[in-house]
Amino acid sequence: MQSTYEKIIHLVAFDIPVPVNYGGAIDIFHKITALKKQGIGVYLHCFQYGRAESPELSKLCSEVHYYPRKQNPIHFLGSLPYIVNSRQSDQLLHNLLKDSNPIVFEGLHSCYLLDHPDLSDRIKIVRTHNIEHDYYTCLGKVEKNFFRRQYFFREAKKLRKFEKILHYAKGIAAISFNDKNHFSSEFPNVERVSAFHPFNGVKPSKGRGNFVLYHGSLEVGENNEAALFLVNKVFNNTTIPLIIAGNKASRELIETASKYSNIEIRSSLTTEEIYQLVLQAQINILPTFQATGIKLKLLAALFAGRFCIVNEPMVRDTGLETLCNIANTAEEMISKVNQLMLVDFNDEEITKRKNILENEGFSNDYNVNKLIDLIFN
Repeated sequence: MQSTYEKIIHLVAFDIPVPVNYGGAIDIFHKITALKKQGIGVYLHCFQYGRAESPELSKLCSEVHYYPRKQNPIHFLGSLPYIVNSRQSDQLLHNLLKDSNPIVFEGLHSCYLLDHPDLSDRIKIVRTHNIEHDYYTCLGKVEKNFFRRQYFFREAKKLRKFEKILHYAKGIAAISFNDKNHFSSEFPNVERVSAFHPFNGVKPSKGRGNFVLYHGSLEVGENNEAALFLVNKVFNNTTIPLIIAGNKASRELIETASKYSNIEIRSSLTTEEIYQLVLQAQINILPTFQATGIKLKLLAALFAGRFCIVNEPMVRDTGLETLCNIANTAEEMISKVNQLMLVDFNDEEITKRKNILENEGFSNDYNVNKLIDLIFN
């Protein structure tokens, strides 16, 4: 296909970013949308495992290519991380070599070809979504299944070693200030480019809601742990309604929540339905037990929701600390909940949000221009 764009980039994605229903997919999809808005064409390369090819992406991108992820157990062996080794493709290399356009690799996951000699003269940018070895270590700590726990710990060790491949990148687009500090200690030309998201501006509802919301992909061990903490430690001795929204809740979470009449789990929701809950809630409560990257659900809560209660790891080094109510213990959280359930969300709170979210590096327009500068300048 002949592109009508003056500037083109190849974007190598670790997954098909449609449906747009988890953090990595949200960031990639809205990044592509923002690039198109700025007149940058995208040749999208997706590794496929469980998601269908997307007509929506074909309309958004100049070209879309799909490559099967290699899920044979043999790819667990050797020194390469499985998330990298399973995303190798000769056809991808062939397609990248058809022209000389810059390449953006999404996450360490997609960096198998980053040091390939045939790409040595290309502009190559890596968009990091986490400090991956820290992320996988945290996943291992909360995983209850012995074999999965050992996999996460082994993968973390491999990822720590593999991270050195980033020396072959012209630049790194880190997703948070904390991640920028980490990568800047070893690699040159690191910029913080915050997460891309579906929000065009700060649009929370004024007034007051009547429930508290926790949302996230409940099949992720970290989110399951946070939800169980809220059920067992925070909302177990109150009548204040808590809605936990997310797919694939664990049996433990379902059984534990069923003991309390004020706690409801809602699953099989669309992204739009979850955002409606974010908008309607009086409080979005978002504890986490691993300070990695920046959480898209936190940005959703701040762009679209009323009050937000978090613990310190959720906002550490994000630049969003002043927009949240920070509570680190169960006692502090329920105290904050009791207080904020009685307060109207007003114009003063909205103005404070706008000053930071729209003017200090959290808008898509701001971040896409930083990414374009990193690629082309």
